[in-house]
Amino acid sequence: MTFIPWLGETRYPIVSLRHAFEITLGKMFQAAPSSAADVEMPYFKSVSIQWGGIDPNVDLRMWATPSEQRELSVRVGDLLICEGGDVGRSAIYNGPQGFTFEKSVHRARPRGGSDIRYLGYVLQALHSSGWLDVLCNKATIRHLTSEKLKALEIPLPPVDDQHRITNFLDIETEKLDELISKKRHLVALMNEHIDSRVLRQVGASRIVDTAAIDATLPIRRILTKVIRPPVADVGIITAYRDGQVTDRTLRRSEGYTMSASSEPQGQNVQMDDVVIHGLDGFAGAIGASEAIGNCSPVYHICVPQRDGDARYLGRLLRLLALQGYLGNFAISTRERAVDFRNWDLFGRIPIPAIPAAEQREVGKLIAKVRPLHEAIERSARLAAERRQALITAAVTGQFDVSTASGRNVTDGVTA
Repeated sequence: MTFIPWLGETRYPIVSLRHAFEITLGKMFQAAPSSAADVEMPYFKSVSIQWGGIDPNVDLRMWATPSEQRELSVRVGDLLICEGGDVGRSAIYNGPQGFTFEKSVHRARPRGGSDIRYLGYVLQALHSSGWLDVLCNKATIRHLTSEKLKALEIPLPPVDDQHRITNFLDIETEKLDELISKKRHLVALMNEHIDSRVLRQVGASRIVDTAAIDATLPIRRILTKVIRPPVADVGIITAYRDGQVTDRTLRRSEGYTMSASSEPQGQNVQMDDVVIHGLDGFAGAIGASEAIGNCSPVYHICVPQRDGDARYLGRLLRLLALQGYLGNFAISTRERAVDFRNWDLFGRIPIPAIPAAEQREVGKLIAKVRPLHEAIERSARLAAERRQALITAAVTGQFDVSTASGRNVTDGVTA
């Protein structure tokens, strides 16, 4: 057995990646032709590449010389690898011909019969180990240069073993991916049912049908804005664009807009407050708080009036924002945002006055979705860990895949 720092022990020979795979870096972006012979081509950049797939966006186009068109084309079976950003993120291309790739992307092709799928799995193991970050953080700007990629030492089993490993991993990782996909689809269907029910109520109200019986009221007569002083030793409450409002430490870092460079935490939030981001609300950053904490003054913190249900009202306002209705009343706009910060004006916007009993009924449905969503995401994290452990063990030969076929990799991955 041989030891590799980023993978551990392996029973396969260790070689530099360049010996088994041909690596080519893409071309500089060319916005205009340099000669009459140049050809305009669709191209890929790093954001086009996601784990498991590549987006063939034909709207991305640049000019290439005839030689570049021949040498830097993308064909079915090529592995495209991100050179910067999320370095090492890669996917095998299986789309139409005629694409090229820019200088933020490497193209990998096999030598001597090597299996390109095997390299894809090795890169997944390497990415999850954190070794690529260590390798690329030596410079001010993170880049997985061609030389670093070519010099990377990888375990390389015989070609027949590569095929057996990749065939095994294709089957077993698909089981894990499909399991989580089905569970996430269930949550999506539940949310679609809730949203359609709320939107039906909106459609039956006077903001859509002027002859409707159901009344409308200004927001300030349905929600009361409150301003509480911040308290010590609590977290930062953040409204995410998917409608969840919670302590920032309980979620990932993306999915919200920083309110200011220092983000002063000027007011307190309690459980089941309706929280509205004054600038990011147009993108869905509205909902009922699931935690206690402090937030910046850019948020409106509100409590329901007349036995209203916070979960329902948060969902109603979020949907009205996403449908563009609330934005019609904005006093000003900036790039990617609609300004909701003026409560005096925002509070005048008419919205459907849904009876409290109906609000509570929908609110109970909303309350059931969040715990299920959290359980499924815990299951997804467990599945991801198991997936990466399985990949690492397979590509290093820590078990014989020919005798491991049929193992239940989904054991313990439940919601």
